[in-house]
Amino acid sequence: MTEPRHAAPDEEQPQVVVNDRRRIDPETGEVRPPAHAAEEGAAPADEPLVAEVVDEVAAELKTQLDERTADLQRLTAEYANYRKRVERDREAVINNAKASVAAELLSVLDDVERAAAHGDLTGAFKAVADKLVSTLQKTGLEPFAHEGEAFDPSVHEAVQHSTSPDVDGPTVTAVLRRGYTFGDKLVRPALVAVTDHEPAAAPQAEEN
Repeated sequence: MTEPRHAAPDEEQPQVVVNDRRRIDPETGEVRPPAHAAEEGAAPADEPLVAEVVDEVAAELKTQLDERTADLQRLTAEYANYRKRVERDREAVINNAKASVAAELLSVLDDVERAAAHGDLTGAFKAVADKLVSTLQKTGLEPFAHEGEAFDPSVHEAVQHSTSPDVDGPTVTAVLRRGYTFGDKLVRPALVAVTDHEPAAAPQAEEN
């Protein structure tokens, strides 16, 4: 039976090295860096992968931000167009209502104009008539048609017709009933007499 060998007092004993692989430092409670990153200047092996993931996430977030920004811009433009359309429709309704009221008073304006032509528009009657005409014009009602202007079938209604060498083309030579517009809307065409151009007769040769 072999006796156990005892180390000599001067013989060097092998050193036992204990590696602490715990990720959390028991004393500080902080996460320890990986062992392979402990060396100065050494980068973690997964750093390129982390950078790639960060870039992908940033690109995805930017895409989503661009999409949300485009959606917001589109909604803003649609809302602005909606407000303009509502405002335009509201103004059209108001103008149509004003034009309708003004059209009901055209016969009164005709009477006022005839009275003025006959010299009957005087005194208090003239003051009221002037105020009425001024108020209607402020709302947008405008008279048109004057002698000497070119005939326009879109706003003039010819009820009399003649010819003359004194005009170059169809010309209004008499206004029988004034026309009116309200803004860009024709409320009533003007009744006019129209004169067309007629070439002058050639002079006759004198007889011998």
